[in-house]
Amino acid sequence: MDFSLLQVLKLVGSLGLFLFGMKMLSESLQKVAGDRMRNILAAMTSNRFKGILTGIAVTAVVQSSSATTVMLVSFVNAGLISLTQSIGVIMGANIGTTVTAWMISLLGFKFSISTIALPIIGLGFPLVFSKNNTRKSWGELLVGFALLFLGLSFLKDSVPDISNSPEILSFLSKYTDQGIFSMLLFIGIGTILTVVIQSSSATMALTLVMCNSGWISFELAAAMVLGENIGTTITANIAAAVANVSAKRTAMAHLVFNLLGAFWMMLFFRHFIGYVADFAVSVGSQNPFESPEGVPVALSIFHSAFNLINTALLVFFTPFIVKLVTRIVPVRSSEDEEFRLQHIGIGLLSTGELSLLQAKKEIINYGKRTHKMYGFFKELFTETNEKNFKNIYDRIEKYEEISDRVEVEIATYLTKISIHDLSDESSRRLQAMLNIINDIESVSDSNYNLAKTLRRKRKANIWFNQEVRDNLNYMFALVDDAYSIMLDNLEVGYININLGPAYEAEEKINQYRNKLKKEHIKNVEEVKYKYQAGVIYNDLFSEAEKLGDYIINVSEAIAEINKLVTKAVLKQQL
Repeated sequence: MDFSLLQVLKLVGSLGLFLFGMKMLSESLQKVAGDRMRNILAAMTSNRFKGILTGIAVTAVVQSSSATTVMLVSFVNAGLISLTQSIGVIMGANIGTTVTAWMISLLGFKFSISTIALPIIGLGFPLVFSKNNTRKSWGELLVGFALLFLGLSFLKDSVPDISNSPEILSFLSKYTDQGIFSMLLFIGIGTILTVVIQSSSATMALTLVMCNSGWISFELAAAMVLGENIGTTITANIAAAVANVSAKRTAMAHLVFNLLGAFWMMLFFRHFIGYVADFAVSVGSQNPFESPEGVPVALSIFHSAFNLINTALLVFFTPFIVKLVTRIVPVRSSEDEEFRLQHIGIGLLSTGELSLLQAKKEIINYGKRTHKMYGFFKELFTETNEKNFKNIYDRIEKYEEISDRVEVEIATYLTKISIHDLSDESSRRLQAMLNIINDIESVSDSNYNLAKTLRRKRKANIWFNQEVRDNLNYMFALVDDAYSIMLDNLEVGYININLGPAYEAEEKINQYRNKLKKEHIKNVEEVKYKYQAGVIYNDLFSEAEKLGDYIINVSEAIAEINKLVTKAVLKQQL
């Protein structure tokens, strides 16, 4: 066979063009409908059947079950939906991904779509340079769609002609009549190809091209499809490798679901493909066992029928799948889960807008961690046992180190998001998020300063009288109230936030600090307590007031985002 290096490069280049077109199409669709897609996934999974419909719709739009599952892993990781809800979407994603095969079968091989690809690029290309992000995304969508089919056209022309290369058929014929071994072999080939290419849709396109060119039979192509279903799960499992336990279980559920489907299909494989061939002939297509031209349609029927039946069968076994993946992926120790990022460890999503959602969830978690740190400080204030005091102080110190690291990691993540094409609203939201994490880190520093002041008090063997202790406890309670309001504002999000309660809480802290300061000066003059005790006392209520300032700064930064969102909504309505 004369298959030169140049021809190999043309084949690889054609596949690259196909993949680039699919990636461009997928990402542009997510940009055009990213927020809608997020809302659909979050709202349309109240039961497993709605989840299936959601998975079908989203995957049909983005043309990649891997993309849907990676997004799904992100949403589970962010706590938007549960593991049980996610399984329905996974099942639907498997059905939605069959749209690619039908597009190729009905369009790619019936007429030369490449003849209209260039005019489509002509329409979309000027839009790519638009300053308006929406128009730019629509331009990328058109160009991506055209490149996808141009790549397919080049892919068809790049494979060697079987009539001039009979040795290929001779090579493959050695593995086509070995029963179950042939089926397992081509299932493995389909799995490996999909893992390498990272797209079951692209592997399906390759399979269809090979069938159309007479490389492999319909039976072996169907086996490859089963392998592609298994291989497509690798992307989500890679994405979930550094995510939380629920996200790992979601990715594992995808793998388990497809493995179970491949297992039962192997038991009925020959009968099933026979029924598929008969059905294809009955709807006017050619027999796939007799003509390579009949394989694309038959393979698309097989792909769709298998995923539909597999979903119909296994949807009732969702609780079993949940139990199975829960056992396969057990919960780690709570300490291990406590001290790491929970929502943004899986890397950037396909669009900056979706990545901002992950960052928002991580910021909420960051705020909760600093509040927990403040709780340790209040324990420290009342602790009398030396050993317990040291343990609590060491824990606060550890939280301070973690807080510094988390701020850097979230800021780094936000910086990466800024590289994406963001809307003006999202850009301003990102900048406000950077301000929020900076203020939260200042809150953490203030907590640590309070703890260090208590350690100074203990080392100097200073004791407060009951009046001083009562005054400080009241001040700490006021700060705790402000903390609760800050966390509520973080949880509410970036709409309908009311700064009134936050300002009231800060005003109470400021007024009480002023009251304590006046009393403190008077008490020092009257020598109600030792001077050194007075210094520690003053440092504690003054630092608590600073903590209140940092807390209100967080709420003000959230309110700034709220103004931006409200302004953007009004602009859309005008």
